[in-house]
Amino acid sequence: MTEELGNGYDVVVVGGGAAGLSGALTLARSRRSVVVLDAGAPRNAPAAGVHGLLAREGMPPAELLARGRAEVRGYGGQVLPGEVVAVTRDGDGLTVTLADGRATRARRLLVASGLVDELPDVPGLRERWGRDVLHCPYCHGWEVRDRAVGVLAGGPMSVHQALLFRQLSADVTYFAHTTTLGKEPAEQLAARGIRVVSGQVAGLEVVEDRLTGVRLADGRLVRRDALAVAPRMVARAGFLAALRLRAVDHPSGMGEHVPADPTGRTEAPGVWVVGNATDPAAQVGAAAAAGTVVAAQINADLVGEETRRAVAALREPFSPGTEARVGELVAGDRRHGL
Repeated sequence: MTEELGNGYDVVVVGGGAAGLSGALTLARSRRSVVVLDAGAPRNAPAAGVHGLLAREGMPPAELLARGRAEVRGYGGQVLPGEVVAVTRDGDGLTVTLADGRATRARRLLVASGLVDELPDVPGLRERWGRDVLHCPYCHGWEVRDRAVGVLAGGPMSVHQALLFRQLSADVTYFAHTTTLGKEPAEQLAARGIRVVSGQVAGLEVVEDRLTGVRLADGRLVRRDALAVAPRMVARAGFLAALRLRAVDHPSGMGEHVPADPTGRTEAPGVWVVGNATDPAAQVGAAAAAGTVVAAQINADLVGEETRRAVAALREPFSPGTEARVGELVAGDRRHGL
């Protein structure tokens, strides 16, 4: 399979994570021409392993993606490096433009561009992110079980996050930081034995590349082995602006997402979205599963379009031009073994 970007595809997939690769695999197995354009910035790159994914528990994220790319290519799909910067309407299709000036045409677009985690403005969080500064108890909770865990308040789900980590450790401390804790949440934390520390967090204490504590603005140091934070999750969707498709606030309050119906179809004709770009809470397994489901919807949509065109051609009064067109349709089906 060539590594050159073609002039056009049945489906262009933007994003080479679990959702995009899973969708591309399904499309390639349906004998669709498909290319995955991967900007090379997976959200889970800092993590040591993927968790909660049946039969792939603990696999390094880079290895999982490498296997996925090989599987897509094995069925004739392409996976190419490239950052998509714009998508524009082009007749009954779409033109996809990359940062390096390359462009291709798509009959359908599958957006699997993921999201960006915007962390609280506390020094040291980004450097420890995905290691001992965590977010999801289902992704990383087992690895910090029975250890001293801190939870940094900063979003509407922070108290819930603390309660989830309490399932994994009896030593959980809630850092109120810049927030005010209401009566009911305070009761919930107290009932579960979660200590609340007031005062703004100024930074992290790190010794020999290991988190050892949380430093407050007044100088206090609270010893912790891990710190959970609630980032603001923002879908990578700027390249869809020309289609008037933008990220909006997610109902959960966790950030922004690209809205879609249950099949992944967006308000922009010919555009579907899957994975963290539309579902910020989706773990790797859920994103991959959704990629398969949405890809099947796209394939069905293309089949419907092709069938309507074929029926219309057969209904036209026969003429030399019409006969040739029907012949092209039949020949195309034969090339694909249909």
